[in-house]
Amino acid sequence: MSTFAVLPVKHFVAGKTRLADDLGKGTRRALVEAMVTDVLIALRRAQKIDHVLVVTGEAAMEAIAHGYDADTVLDPEDAGHSQAALIGVREAIERGARRVLLVPGDCPALDPKEIDALLTRAPAPSPEVVVIPDRHGDGTNGLVLTPPDVIIPAFGPGSRERHVAAAQEAGAVLRIEELPSLILDVDTIDDLAALREALGGGHGNAAHTRGMLNRLARR
Repeated sequence: MSTFAVLPVKHFVAGKTRLADDLGKGTRRALVEAMVTDVLIALRRAQKIDHVLVVTGEAAMEAIAHGYDADTVLDPEDAGHSQAALIGVREAIERGARRVLLVPGDCPALDPKEIDALLTRAPAPSPEVVVIPDRHGDGTNGLVLTPPDVIIPAFGPGSRERHVAAAQEAGAVLRIEELPSLILDVDTIDDLAALREALGGGHGNAAHTRGMLNRLARR
């Protein structure tokens, strides 16, 4: 089954505005770039992902994406995560995708082994939606859609219930999967602290983000 990962990425200067009281613009930009890079590395290492599409209007993102074997799809309006995800889904369908994994760029702890385990499970014989919640249980940090257009993605606060309702309305098989490495997204300073604690001082995934967090800790 041809599986595409779709990764929406905002303009770097527009990213993580809720961290503006704690981090300067340049630091936020560097943090966003580090996190996106780590997500791209995880997707490239996942054996069950055939292609990666980065949907973005950020000019610097093209070189980063291509460095990790991903293609870029232009999002000129930068209208938000849901709209970018939809652009990516449509492009994936045009390229022959039978299944898509939608992930954000701010979950740098993403583990390729968890992705492969998730995608190795045999899909249902009918349309299927897999919802991966955030750590609060209210939002959505990942969607697996089979076929890719089984529902229209609708991210943001309360998106878990929206995606559940959309799957039920579509008559799709619904699964809720909690992936430990995909529950931690970064929007607030509390999220950043939770990510720092989860990554700890060990080695493994998220090398770029670990380095960025270490630099912040020394300030």
